[in-house]
Order: sequence, then structure tokens, then C-alpha cells
Amino acid sequence: MTADDATVESAEPPLVTPTRRWSQWPAAVRIGFLYLAARVVTTAFFGIATTLAAPTSRFGKGATIGDYMLGWDAQWYWFTALNGYPAALPLTSAGKVAENQWAFMPLFAYLAQGIGFVFGSWGAGAVIISLVAGYFASLVLYRMMRLRLDRSAATWAVVFFACGPLAAVFQIGYAESLFLLWLFLALWMLMRRTYGWLYLLIPLMAATRPGVLAFALLLGLHGIWRWWQRRKTPLPGRDAAHIIVLAALATICGFAWQVIAGIATGNPDAYLATELAWRRNWISDASADFSPFHGFLEATAFWFTTWGLNATIGYIALAVLVVGIAAVLLFEPHVKRLGVDLRLWTASYLLYLLAVFFPQSSIFRLLLPISPVWGALAAPRSTVWRGGVLVACLVAQWWWIYNVYALSTTYWQIP
Repeated sequence: MTADDATVESAEPPLVTPTRRWSQWPAAVRIGFLYLAARVVTTAFFGIATTLAAPTSRFGKGATIGDYMLGWDAQWYWFTALNGYPAALPLTSAGKVAENQWAFMPLFAYLAQGIGFVFGSWGAGAVIISLVAGYFASLVLYRMMRLRLDRSAATWAVVFFACGPLAAVFQIGYAESLFLLWLFLALWMLMRRTYGWLYLLIPLMAATRPGVLAFALLLGLHGIWRWWQRRKTPLPGRDAAHIIVLAALATICGFAWQVIAGIATGNPDAYLATELAWRRNWISDASADFSPFHGFLEATAFWFTTWGLNATIGYIALAVLVVGIAAVLLFEPHVKRLGVDLRLWTASYLLYLLAVFFPQSSIFRLLLPISPVWGALAAPRSTVWRGGVLVACLVAQWWWIYNVYALSTTYWQIP
């Protein structure tokens, strides 16, 4: 080989491999491809579930994928869009408040009605919102993760999110996808200290699903943290003012629906009484009054005695779980890489659930707002680890779909 040959050879462009070509695509395209692939897998799971449906299931033996997409709470959102909210709370034969539309915030129901009008079907509008919002939530999650993780880990976090155990909610008539979009945008803005957008996002969250009170707690903790770190990272007066006003706004929005329901029905406890109506599906003599943290304690006793164990063991297990989660958020290295804001959000939301929720099978769905934690599972660079997590996600997703749609024959198979 001559010197000229060597010069020509060294001047050749580098080999363009599929991996290199993939990395050059815009993030929106890469995330879109991964999200679409995940939706194909979920649709396949739904299809298999229809063939395995039990005759005694909620949907019956001949159920279709469409039936599944518009089942369970999707029927409540549809009913709300069609009939609005009752001025008089419906009562059971025992004179207690029955399940009704006040448990469901209005934005998803009416937005689906508007979009569905174009397609001639409320259900089409609902599923379109879930699909589209799920994609944009995935994209925002990627952008959020890139503030703390490298591109590979951020991408894997999105893969776990899009293929996770509850990924079916991205293509059913539930408000979760839309809420996650507003929430991820709000967390992203908070991480970037771009507070102005939160004045829009907080009311949108509050009009979509419960949970904005957890965001109010996050803002309070975020403000305390920024004040504590002000010598290392300055806290301008403008930022401090934004944090205080936004925390107040989130608190007001968090209680606004209760006030609206109370005014509309003439019953100040209309919203809480409606929420407690669902609790009687598990405990028929459940208290008619709401008390913070009582639901978790009541459910702990219920479940552990149902499993043939002593309630005291349940209380101990609950305490160990709380301490364990706190330790993970404080000390686990991969979780710490997510940054203080996402860890504070996770703690705030879990504390909110502990205070207001009666844990049952729906708790898996209600854990979706802590999805940024997928970044901690994506952080290890091991291909075997990441592949194992993905397989676990898909197995859990199938288990969830099979139970709540193909079977749905007992009280713990509710999504």
C-alpha cells in the first residue's frame, strides 16, 4: 500500500451503522418509534386476553378489544360527558351516598366528547387522547431524564414507562395519560426553574385527576430546599415569590373540586362522601367520615385479616415499608441521581396516597405518577439488567391485563 493509498483510505467517511443512524434521529422520532412498538405489544396482549376471557368475567366471553378500551372507569367518564354532574347526590337503599360522577374530574370527559364529536364516538375521542397524551408524556419524560441521565439511560427509562405493568392505560378511556402529561411537564419546568408555566399546568392537573395537593406539598418542600441551599445556589426573590404563590395556587386547586361539588349539590361533603362510597365495596360498614391516613390503616387490617394474618403484623409491615421507601429515596445511589426535585415529588405523592387512599387493586394504577423513578432502574448500564427489567415489565403488563380484563371476576381484579 502506498502513502497515497493510506491517505485516501483514512479520508473515507466512518461506517454508518444502524446504531449510529438510530442515534442521529430526532428524539421525538426515536421516542415515537419506541412508543408505537410498545402500543403494538399492548394491543396484542389485549387481543390474546379476548380469546382467554372467562364466561363469568365482567365483559363476557365475546368481548372485543374495543370493549376493554372503554370498560371500567371509562364508562363513568362517558356517563359524565353525557349526563353531567348530579345536583342531588344519589343514595343507596341504606340511605348512604352512592357512587356517582362527582368522583371524576371534568377535563378528560368533556375533552373526549369534543374530540369524539369529530369521529362520531366519545370512545374514539377518549382513546385518541390517551394515545396522544401518552406519547407526549413519554417524550417529556425523556427530556426530564436527560437533565439527570445520559441518553441511553433516558431512553431506557422511557422504554420501561411505555412498556410498564400499567402501560395499557395509554390506550384506554382513562384520564391517566392526560394527567401524566401535565404532571411531567410541570416536573420538567420545576427542574428547569421555569416557574411561569406552572400557573397553567397546575389548574390543568387539578381538572384532570386528583393529586394536585401532592404537588402543593412538593412546591413547599422545593421552596424549603432552595432556601436551605441558597448559599450554594442563589434563590432570587422572584423565584421565591413564584414558589409561594404556586404552592398557594396548587392548594386552592386541590380543594376547589370539593368546594364546587359542595356548592352544586348543597352538601359540603359531597365529594368526600362520593369517594368513600367506593370504599364500601370492600368494607360495607366503612366510616362515613374522612380522616387522613385512616383509609390505609383500615385497609391494612382488612387485607391482612383477609389473608389469614394478624392485623398487627400488617401495621408493622406498613411501618417497615414506609421506612424502607424513605431510605431508598434518601440513600439509594441510582435514585439520588434523579435529583432532589424528583425524589421530593416521589415522597410527596406517596405521602399523599398514604393520607387519602384506601389501598386495593387500583393502587398499582395510582402509582403511575411516580413513573420518573423508572430512571433509577434505567441508570445501571448492564444490558442484562435492562433486558431483565423490560421482561419483568411486559410479564407484569400481561398479568394485569389478563386479570382485570380477561378474568375480572373478583373484587381484587379492578384496574
